[in-house]
Amino acid sequence: MNSNLKNTLFILLFATFCTKMSAQSNHVLWYNQPAEFFEESLVLGNGKLGATVFGGANSDKIYLNDATLWSGEPVNANMSPDAYKNIPEIREALKNENYKLAEELNKKVQGKNSESFAPLGTLEINNSEKGKAVNYYRELDISNAISKVSYEMNGIKFTREYFVSAPDQIMVIKLTSSIKGGLNFDINLKSLLKSNVEVRNNILVMTGSAPIHENAGYTVLPKYLQVKERGTRFTTLIQIKKTDGKITSSRDALSLKDATEAYVYVSVATSFNGFDKNPATEGVDDVSIALQNLNKSFAKSFDKLKEAHIADYQKYYSRVTLDLGKTTAPDLPTNERLLRYADGKEDKNLEILYFNYGRYLLISSSRTPGVPANLQGIWNPHLNPPWSSNYTMNINLEENYWLAENTNLSEMHLPLLSFIKNLSVTGKVTAKTFYGVNQGWAAAHNSDIWAMTNPVGQFGKEDPMWACWPLAGAWLSTHIWEHYTFTQDKAYLKTEGYPLMKGAAEFLLGWMVIDKNGNLITSPSTSPENQYLTLDGFVGATMYGGTADLAMIRECFDKTIKASKVLNTDVAFRSKLENALAKLHPYQIGKKGNLQEWYFDWEDKDPKHRHQSQLFGLFPGDHITPEKTPDLAAASKKTLEIKGDETTGWSKGWRINLWARLWDGNRAYKMFRELLRYVDPDGKKTDKPRRGGGTYPNLFDAHPPFQIDGNFGGAAAVAEMLVQSNENEIRLLPALPDAWETGSVKGICARGGFEIEMNWENKLIKKLIISSKTGGKTTLINGDKKQEIVLKKGENLEVKF
Repeated sequence: MNSNLKNTLFILLFATFCTKMSAQSNHVLWYNQPAEFFEESLVLGNGKLGATVFGGANSDKIYLNDATLWSGEPVNANMSPDAYKNIPEIREALKNENYKLAEELNKKVQGKNSESFAPLGTLEINNSEKGKAVNYYRELDISNAISKVSYEMNGIKFTREYFVSAPDQIMVIKLTSSIKGGLNFDINLKSLLKSNVEVRNNILVMTGSAPIHENAGYTVLPKYLQVKERGTRFTTLIQIKKTDGKITSSRDALSLKDATEAYVYVSVATSFNGFDKNPATEGVDDVSIALQNLNKSFAKSFDKLKEAHIADYQKYYSRVTLDLGKTTAPDLPTNERLLRYADGKEDKNLEILYFNYGRYLLISSSRTPGVPANLQGIWNPHLNPPWSSNYTMNINLEENYWLAENTNLSEMHLPLLSFIKNLSVTGKVTAKTFYGVNQGWAAAHNSDIWAMTNPVGQFGKEDPMWACWPLAGAWLSTHIWEHYTFTQDKAYLKTEGYPLMKGAAEFLLGWMVIDKNGNLITSPSTSPENQYLTLDGFVGATMYGGTADLAMIRECFDKTIKASKVLNTDVAFRSKLENALAKLHPYQIGKKGNLQEWYFDWEDKDPKHRHQSQLFGLFPGDHITPEKTPDLAAASKKTLEIKGDETTGWSKGWRINLWARLWDGNRAYKMFRELLRYVDPDGKKTDKPRRGGGTYPNLFDAHPPFQIDGNFGGAAAVAEMLVQSNENEIRLLPALPDAWETGSVKGICARGGFEIEMNWENKLIKKLIISSKTGGKTTLINGDKKQEIVLKKGENLEVKF
């Protein structure tokens, strides 16, 4: 064979190999240049340690976060012991329809603002020799939670591989050079927080502390960085393991010279010891924890660490697989795929990738007890992050967990459930001191790692439309029931879940008042972050009998009643809830055919407002359905039509789920496509900027700015389009769009402890296997066909329709 023919064959074989290797993927994000902006970076996490990798050639930058590093210290829940004394006066003003006075008085029922999720630091790997990188490639493979970078410079091929391990609580970076001695780099650490960096025994050590501060609004006070001997301590340790070459150090940097292969180990710990322990005086020993994790990991080989990391991660990730049929989309970098998709082109594997990425992000950000994923998951580079990167509980925190149960990640729900338990402790004090209710517990709009439950607003300085809202407990308690219905874990429900649900319901019983028609309502009330316009032109937020309040109370009472029946307990209390449910002010349909948001048929100040809290009963609640309550479902649909489809990222995520619950798959799909609309990084200057709600180049949700809730809401909606369920029935393909006429899914969960595997063609189910984790019965519904099944624990059944 002549050399030309050999070369031709080699090129063809190589091209075929590359096509197979890099065929358009549903589990790999890839790019042909380093990240310049945060919204282009690739994120890794083990549920506690978060790493944001930029992948630069001459200089690689990695932001580090720890889920437990927040400003502040345990909250003084009794911060305003007499605030509740203003409630009667507010109620009187509302009774007299004096909304302006009620609005002003409502400011007297405000407390401190939340603390902030803090940026731990930045790790930099700087190459000693600079040059132009060619053949650059960067990826995140979410099937194994590993990121890679490769490029050539001055004739040398360099590679890096990154992962953050949950079993070993360590980040590891592997660096290689294609020629012997080609690795020459320095490593340094810096932090925006008060910190000290030094090298000890060839270990780069950064210690510091997060600040104590009253977050006045969302601006950093000068004292933020200057309080000594207070706040959460943190430690970061970095050590290099080499195969050859020489490690040297300066006062505050590590260097490796003339190496061929090397490993960088990154260990992080904080002194956080629970929401109610002072991290400075009662904190854990962050230095010894970080050192222990480093030493244990350093003694293991890279391959062993990687193997344990992948096995642990895939245990969760591999439970669900989704296929949406054939795709003709070309293989492109992820940012270019998004741009092409935004122009209306087909890319089914990008849709699957987005779904898979949502599950990846939850596994990566929600594995620390009592510390759920925050507004940015666990990835925040800002000293003063948007909205403090806190727990916003009038939708955003809850939306983070919509995919936990139905996409088979129940364990990732546990950090939220244990956080709710923390809230119930401070919330007992809040119920008494802010609302005058001596039973149960309450939580408000915002919280933080310290389980703050008071209404925010800087003690009267901020707008009641977002600051004054005491219904978070009602919403959060429904997550407890969700966890039970999917897992059938009666022991959890009995020992932890039901007492929390009961506490939330007790507060609501004590909070409601009787209106002029003899119905139960809330007063004062607000509808999250929205404002009404009265007939005489007043714009306000404070009112009585808001639909959102009553929808959440309906759901809370209904689920608490069900829980008491499951446990066969609390008959007298159950009766109280049943009586209260019957007396709740009913839903009202307005003159436009919409589901009224306000007690009266007022106009909205912003008819297209991002919140749609009055539709809570449709989703995430389930007491409004097209079948059970057709009039209310039709009014919900009208509300969504009035609001339109153009909104922020997380709001799009919610609306997709709402359209799915209305069984309108094509409208849900239209909005899903809009959620995946390309958005430029926040700092990028461009002639034709692409802004608004959608998706950044790294698939992060653009509120804008970045908020992770849209990722979670969008992924949850895909599952909701394919399977919907309640305690008694499972509805298959209830909102399947025409675009997904053929496909398959395995591992989606349904209430009752069931798991679904099915494939479909031309929108008809061809194969269906249902399995039961605990044993039980349910009714399967597909279109107008119904079939009741009974399964034993662990049993699988193939069902024919």
